[in-house]
Amino acid sequence: MLTIKNLLVRYGAFAALQNVSLSISEGQVVSIVGANGAGKTTLINSISRLLEPASGEIIFEGKDLMRIEGHDVAGMGIAQVPEGRQLFPDMTVQENLWMGGYSKHAKPERQKNLAYVFSLFPILKDRARQSARTLSGGEQQMLAIGRAVMMNPRLIMFDEPSLGLAPKVVKSILDTIVQLKASGMTIMLVEQNVRQSLQISDYAYVLETGHVTLEGTGSAVLEDEHTRKAYLGV
Repeated sequence: MLTIKNLLVRYGAFAALQNVSLSISEGQVVSIVGANGAGKTTLINSISRLLEPASGEIIFEGKDLMRIEGHDVAGMGIAQVPEGRQLFPDMTVQENLWMGGYSKHAKPERQKNLAYVFSLFPILKDRARQSARTLSGGEQQMLAIGRAVMMNPRLIMFDEPSLGLAPKVVKSILDTIVQLKASGMTIMLVEQNVRQSLQISDYAYVLETGHVTLEGTGSAVLEDEHTRKAYLGV
C-alpha cells in the first residue's frame, strides 16, 4: 500500500531523515519506534505532505505523493491522528466529526462513518453537542481518532495517541486500533508505549537519528536485545 524509498528530509542544514526506506502492506499495523527526535513525526508529516522532503519517493497505492499537493492527500484515503490531537476546541464534538468527513472522498459515507464512530466511542454520542474543549483528555483522543475515521481512510497514521493518558485509557485506545485493523484499515503507529505497540504490530521499524536501524515483525523487534535495552529498560 505504501512504499518509501531513500527519503531525505531537512530542516535547514539538519537532516531529520536520511535515506529512510520502508513499506506497509494493506491491512497491517506497522509501528515506528524511536526516541524523541528520531524523526518519527517528520516521517508522518512527510507522508501527509505537511513537509516537503528534499529527495526520495513516497508511493501510495501506485501514486507518487511527492507530486501531489498536501490538501489532496486526505482525499486519497490517508488520515492522520496528530500528536496533541489538534481538535477545533470551540466546535462541538459532532462539528469536529463532520469536519473529518468534508472531502469529496468522504462525504458520501458520512452518515455510515458517523454511526461507526459512535459504535467505537459511545461517549462521543453522549457528548455530541458539547464543545471539544470540555472533554477529558481521553475523550479528546477518541474524538481525534473519530475525526480521522470520518475521512473514510485506507491508511490512518497515529502520532503518539496515548500521550498524557491514564493506563486504562491507553489500553482502550490500543484496543480501538486493533478494531480499526479488523475493519479493514491499515495503520501506521508511532507510540511511546513501545511494548504495547509492538505487541499489536505485524511489522515494525526502529528509527534512530533519522535512520532505520532495525526492522522485522513486531514480536522480533520486541525481543531484540537492543530494543529491550534502549526502549524497554531490560
